Amino acid sequence: MRIMECIGRVTLSKMNPLIQGASWRLAVPLMQDGLKGKPSGRAEPIVIFDELGATDGTLIAVTESAEASAPFYPDSKPIDAYNAAILDVVSVD
Repeated sequence: MRIMECIGRVTLSKMNPLIQGASWRLAVPLMQDGLKGKPSGRAEPIVIFDELGATDGTLIAVTESAEASAPFYPDSKPIDAYNAAILDVVSVD
C-alpha cells in the first residue's frame, strides 16, 4: 500500500460493466518529503478506482496489483489500483 495525492479525475467513454458505480481518480505517489508537506519530486501519475469519494488534494492509501481486486472477492473486477482509505492526517517523524 502506498500513500498518494489525488490530482485529478478520469472520464471514460466506455467501460467494463463490472466497474460501474465508482469514479476514477488520477493520483501521484508521495515521497517522504511530500508526506512532510515539503515540495518533492513527483512520480508518474496512475489511475485509481475510487468508491470513497476522494477529491483533488486528498491523501489516499492505494492498494495496487492483484491485491487491488481483493475487496471485491468473490466477484472479480479488472482493476490495477484501488483507493482503500482517505487519510485525514499523516505524521512522519
